[in-house]
Amino acid sequence: MERTGSGQALPRRRFLKQAGAVALGIPYIITSEALGAPGRPSISDRIFMGGIGMGGRGRSDLGSFMGHGVVQAIAVCDVRKGSQNAAKSDVDKKYGNKDCTTYTDFNDLLARDDIDAVLVATPDHWHGLTTIAACRSGKDVFCEKPLSLTIRQGRAMVDAARRFGCVFSSGSQRVMGDYGRQAQYVASGAIGTIQEVHVSVGGPSRPCNLPGEPVPDDIDWDRWLGPAPWAPYNRNRCSGAYGLGGHGWRTWYDYSGGMMTDWGGHNFGGAMYGAQLDETGPVEVIPPDGKEHKRLTYVFANGIRMYRGGGQGAITYKGTLGQSPGPQRERPGKDPLRRYKGRGGIGGDFLHCVKTRERPFRDVEYGHRVATVCHLGNIAFLLKRPLKWDPVKEEFVGDDEANRMLDRPKREPWRL
Repeated sequence: MERTGSGQALPRRRFLKQAGAVALGIPYIITSEALGAPGRPSISDRIFMGGIGMGGRGRSDLGSFMGHGVVQAIAVCDVRKGSQNAAKSDVDKKYGNKDCTTYTDFNDLLARDDIDAVLVATPDHWHGLTTIAACRSGKDVFCEKPLSLTIRQGRAMVDAARRFGCVFSSGSQRVMGDYGRQAQYVASGAIGTIQEVHVSVGGPSRPCNLPGEPVPDDIDWDRWLGPAPWAPYNRNRCSGAYGLGGHGWRTWYDYSGGMMTDWGGHNFGGAMYGAQLDETGPVEVIPPDGKEHKRLTYVFANGIRMYRGGGQGAITYKGTLGQSPGPQRERPGKDPLRRYKGRGGIGGDFLHCVKTRERPFRDVEYGHRVATVCHLGNIAFLLKRPLKWDPVKEEFVGDDEANRMLDRPKREPWRL
């Protein structure tokens, strides 16, 4: 990675492209656009971004990124023409031109060597394939939570980011935005040694048996399904409607882990951040049995127990000196937790790290560890029995049936 005189990283592909042109004697015309303007970096210092998955959340995320002066969005991709066109309209309006290119196949977007980073906001079943392809193409990645559809896919995403030297952030903005101050409070020792954490999240997804409907002209249905099993089109199978009410893809097992993984990315993420557990995982997962175990329970090697539900609000920590939320005590010391880098929330943190090549606040490894906790809970719910987990090997101990649930078959021709 080459660096500019300001110490910020200049994307290597752009450096080589410019150097090659100079070597060939191609003259450069220096325009005002290239030189930048007040509050607007020159072209050489901008981060050129593409958006993949331009439904409601994706358009919102891309709009937030365009609010950072360092970003210039230049391409969008979605399997729905309406979503493509709406996102293109947003981008063109932002820059006062018609330059944004639309794609249906994300591979065509990733093939462009003028894109530095991509936003991935597809449904969950596409996260693994899309982000790994982005890493292989040399792009940095900001991927919406939950990171993955399965535990094995999540580890493959981490491995790809490390192998190809990518900056990769998971998009769980509430970890710091909503729960950061509480996490820092308990990590400072204010409630003593943490013994329990209670996390409020919704339930898992379920199988889908919706009847078929005519496929609208607006959607490439085969590509929407992608690696998921073939199924007939139904508007409630692929809608972005939120929740588990049966009207959107988060309800269905083939595409999502439900609210356990969706809100779990935020709430389990915040809890693991505050308890300093987001570089590891539990050693045991116990589903509720109506007797001794009233709630889904995770047991960590250091003795902390994490429960689904039972607290006050989204996250409740209980320690040897009290609990949070609860009566506030003076912090006994500075907390050791990492913070955002740069300015502008989780998006600004990612963009700062694209420039500096640091690892972002929600680095892919943290996103994977949190998603793993969510997936482990769903697997325990399905099998209805306690499970032993090895957080180093990332496999169930002596349990072939459970280990077969670490990943899912992929429909041809899609594969990692």
